[in-house]
Amino acid sequence: MALFRFPSEPPSRPLIRTQNLFLRAPDASDFSSWAMLRMESRDFLTPWEPSWNEDDLTRNSFRLRAKRAAREIATDEAYSLFIFEAHSEALLGGLTLGLIRRGVAQACTLGYWMGKRHAGKGHMTEAVRGAVRFAFSDLALHRVEAACLPNNEPSRRLLERVGFQHEGLARAYLKINGVWADHLLYAALSTDPQVRERP
Repeated sequence: MALFRFPSEPPSRPLIRTQNLFLRAPDASDFSSWAMLRMESRDFLTPWEPSWNEDDLTRNSFRLRAKRAAREIATDEAYSLFIFEAHSEALLGGLTLGLIRRGVAQACTLGYWMGKRHAGKGHMTEAVRGAVRFAFSDLALHRVEAACLPNNEPSRRLLERVGFQHEGLARAYLKINGVWADHLLYAALSTDPQVRERP
């Protein structure tokens, strides 16, 4: 079972620990490993992501990204986290619990990416399980939503393996690689036994 704790400054640096991983907010010291991982994974990630800006991998762009992540965490708007292997502390990818809605919704959306050389090894399944438990326990959310392209079979299998249920199709839902694309909609609820009972 994942263990959750907040370091000394609770709003700004959430930390999720699972058996083999830890997830935390991006830090200035992560720039080099992040830029390298994203660059070497570009062809692998391009079909599944929004178009990259020309300055996407610059230090200044990363600094703004990290500042925005810290601000959104502090205001409980979103939790953008990097995924690290526990024993090596190698950066593997990223995960976001975003668009947090409080009030009567108590919901968020889940997005994630994995570096090419780390894909297919079970890391993202473990990270998503930890993040979903974090959303339900620490953040007290009721619903986590996710969407994936219909032809993204690995992502579909991952969501279903973790316990997400397919709820429908959203037409032209997100602009991916420059094109408005249909997406399959998935969700997990805090009351779903198949989510709560997964290790």
